[in-house]
Order: sequence, then structure tokens, then C-alpha cells
Amino acid sequence: MSGFVWNSISFVVAIGLLVTVHEFGHFWVARKNNVLVKRFSIGFGKALFSWRDKQGTEFVIAMIPLGGYVSMLDERIDPILPQHKNLSFNSKTVGQRMAIIAAGPVANFLFAILLLWGMYLIGVPNIKPMIGQVTAESIAAKAGVPANVQITAIDGEAVEDWRAISLLLVEHVGRSAVDITVQQLEGSDQSYQLDLTDWVFDPDTQSIFGSLGLEPLRPQVLNEISHIQAGSAAETAGLQLGDTLLSVDGKLVEDWNSVVTLVQNSPEQQLLFGIERAGRPMDILVTPQSRETADGFHQGYLGVSPKVLPWPEHLLFTQQYGPVQAAWVGVEKTWQLVRLSFSMIGKFIFGDISVKHLSGPISIAQGAGSSADIGLIAFISFLALISVNLGVINLLPLPILDGGHLMYLVLELIRGKPVSEKAQELGFRIGALLLLTLMGIALLNDISRL
Repeated sequence: MSGFVWNSISFVVAIGLLVTVHEFGHFWVARKNNVLVKRFSIGFGKALFSWRDKQGTEFVIAMIPLGGYVSMLDERIDPILPQHKNLSFNSKTVGQRMAIIAAGPVANFLFAILLLWGMYLIGVPNIKPMIGQVTAESIAAKAGVPANVQITAIDGEAVEDWRAISLLLVEHVGRSAVDITVQQLEGSDQSYQLDLTDWVFDPDTQSIFGSLGLEPLRPQVLNEISHIQAGSAAETAGLQLGDTLLSVDGKLVEDWNSVVTLVQNSPEQQLLFGIERAGRPMDILVTPQSRETADGFHQGYLGVSPKVLPWPEHLLFTQQYGPVQAAWVGVEKTWQLVRLSFSMIGKFIFGDISVKHLSGPISIAQGAGSSADIGLIAFISFLALISVNLGVINLLPLPILDGGHLMYLVLELIRGKPVSEKAQELGFRIGALLLLTLMGIALLNDISRL
């Protein structure tokens, strides 16, 4: 199955599920408050399937799987018979209407907790956050952070894996400093303060650890070829599986990264590879192919992969909990994602993070496809993240979103009367314009990344 098809299927499954959860939140609370729901639609456009329940609600699966909606009886929109007036949305108290509107984002947060509860109940394979190397002259090096130690806390908040560290470090973008606590070889903890004044982090080109000069401890990569891509420069030159790379143009290669650097800097240029094959040294001429990077530069490409040794057993562990503790961990992780999402919105507003890092549907589809390709645990984690993001985005005070409706209801509660229809209509137009602008920027970012 092609990557495009797989990504598309994964995207439709993810978005369809999360939108259903979101709209079900509105639907369930509306029903509990005796509001007639006219239509519950997953997707937009022409209905592919539809049916009605005993309460008169039409359930629809529509052609365009990029959202959904719940349509409720409202006498501001529909002509209503007097005996049905008490079934309309606008006839309910401000508190009831706020509960119905807020139920969508809340459902997304609860669904994230449920997903993470199930994930930690199954068990999450993980790797201890050991620092392998500290880049010279980096922020971490200037702070004195040593290599071959395990990170145990970020600003006093305990961490067990690199993912937790990544989320906490992202929250510090735009701040002046962060404390990193590590466990020394003798077992004692030591904290180091990293000065973030001159920190530059570009998530499109580097990891957040690498931007600080922290290189995670990884399995050993050998200079032995374990895979050759069909039709590649390596296959054309006659390289074989099991060949060990010793030198390039007479220069000894220390590790695989040095080979990669030499090849990338030599597109369409002939290189003399010194190799060892079946215990015998020999030389092979190789001409790396040229391919264009996202920045428009040309790099050499060989088409081989190295042999990687298994992870050291002492670094591997599984995060698995009983039903009660897994639920608590699910709540903690969901709250962390909610906090991070709001923090990131603030960083976009205040310019700490450029809008070029906004992602749209193409990036989400790629994330859905790649996580589904890794396995169930990765896909569940991805769903939880997107579910939280969907809930947070819908709480933004833009009139076209749930947060905008809540804003109007808060104003109604304060003023004692609804906001005028003219003001609401103007707000909806402004909100739609802002939302379309953000979506346009995100889509352009997606296309530029492709």
C-alpha cells in the first residue's frame, strides 16, 4: 500500500473518530437537557449513509470527512410550534447552553484520558533518557551537563522517558532558563541550569535535544552495510550486504556519520571507497546520486543503511500500570498536553515560535500514517495528542468555534441579555476570516515541507 493511501486512510480514521467523540459530547449533553437534536453529521457535503432514531434525530455520514456538526432545534433559525418551544436550544438557561457548548471539547479531553489509560494498561515500551554525548560549545556544554548520565527531572518535574522531557522542554521555548536534573553514576542527583537566552530551536530541522546540545544515548551503529536500496548508487557500484566501510578517498572513517557527511558533500562526484569484504580489503569506485533537499540544495545519496546493534537491555523498560494508576497517569498526561497546547498558542501569539511551524491536514495525515505504521501504542498516543489539540483549539475565543459561543454566553450572563444578532454575525465573520487565514498558513506550511 502506498504511503499516500495509508496516510489518507489513517487520517480519515483518526479525524472521523475524534470528530465523532467531539460531536457526541454536544449531542449527549443536549439530550440530557431536553434539547431536540435534528441532525448528527460526521463529515460535510452529500450524505452517504443516514438513519433516524426514535427521538427524530437524523444521523449522517457525509462525503467530506474533514469535520462534523450537531444541529439542534433553535427558534432563532427554525419555525417552531408552541408545544415544541421547550425543546429548543435557545429556550434553555445560560448555564445549560454553556454546558452543551463546552461538552464537545470536554469530550475530547475525556477521550484522551481514556486512550492514555488504555495505552498504559497495555504497557508502553520505552527507553531511559540517558545522555550519550554533549555537543561542544552548546548550551548544555556551557552549563556543565556531563555525558553518560540519566535525566531525572526538568525544573523539578520528574521524567522517565525522552517524550516527557521533550514536552517539558517545548514549554520552555521563549523562557530564560531551565533546570535539568541528572542522576550521576554513583546514584546522586545533580542539577544544572541551562541559559536559554540565545536558544534557537527549529523543529523542522533539528530535535529539541540537539538544539540544546544533548545527544541521547543510542545503540551502536557499525560501518557495516545491512541494506542496499534497489537502483541506488551503491548497487550500481557493486557494494554488497556485509561490506564494512573503512575509508573514503584514503581518509579513514571513524563512524557512520562521517560516511554520511562525506557522501552528502559529494553529489555526482566519484569517491574511492576502501572496504572489507569477507575479511579481505578492497577498493570500489562509487558515484553518489544527487537529490534536492527542501531548501533547494543538492546532496549526495548512496542508498545504503548501516547495521545497528540492539538497544542495551539496561536502557529498556515498560511503563505499565494497574487500572487505577493507569487512569491517574492518563489524567496527568492529558493535563500536560492541555497545558502544552495552550502554552504553544501563547508562544505563537507573542512570537516565541514562528507561524511557519503551524501544521495542517497534510502533516496530520503524515503523523497518522507514520504512527499507525509503527503500531497500536504509537497510534493511540497520536490520537490522544490530536484529541487534546482539537479540544483546545475549539476553546479559542473565536466566534465560529465553541470558545466563541462560550464567550457570547459569558457576556450574556454578565449583561443579563443576549449579545445582539448583528454583533454576533460580525464576530462570526471575523472569526471565520481568522480561522481561514490560520488554516491557509498551515496548509502552505504543509506544502512547503513536502
